[in-house]
Amino acid sequence: MKFFRSYLNELAKKVRGADPAQLQACVGLIRRTAANGKKVIIIGNGASATIASHVSIDLVKNARIRAVNFNEADLITCLANDYGYDSWLEKALELYARGGDLLIAISSSGRSKNILRAVQKAREIGMKVVSLSGFSAGNPLRKMGDLNFWVNSNSYNIVEITHSAWLVSLVDCIISADERPAAPGRRHE
Repeated sequence: MKFFRSYLNELAKKVRGADPAQLQACVGLIRRTAANGKKVIIIGNGASATIASHVSIDLVKNARIRAVNFNEADLITCLANDYGYDSWLEKALELYARGGDLLIAISSSGRSKNILRAVQKAREIGMKVVSLSGFSAGNPLRKMGDLNFWVNSNSYNIVEITHSAWLVSLVDCIISADERPAAPGRRHE
């Protein structure tokens, strides 16, 4: 029981650590992107890729905002085979992104080469960038976004769950303001 009390207290502390003004600024960035007819692209590796999928689907289905992620096995293996794993996301952005789109880049360590290269490509294309990272306060991703969210933890699961909570809260804020709440008991067909 002691482990769970400590773990859940630590997780709650990290989730509450987000600056509400920065979260609201991110909501504004997502809304402006959509209002300008552009899309949100969310990227990550491993569990962060799963978070990217979850949030992109919620943005599309619940918030009616165009959003995509690059988690299709054929896309990943094709581009990684042809351009190398460190460059596949960069190439995917070259193929799918346009100026004015928004990139949300998730990396627990903030050091994943493919994510860092993708952010550089996003800048070349003329995209805004939101970064989510953890671990070292000096990680390179933390300095690359227009908005940068950082979790002060070295635990992958704490960092990833915190990222997920923050991103899902953005979606819930957008849909509640648009009077399309994801209410408990709402029928999903």
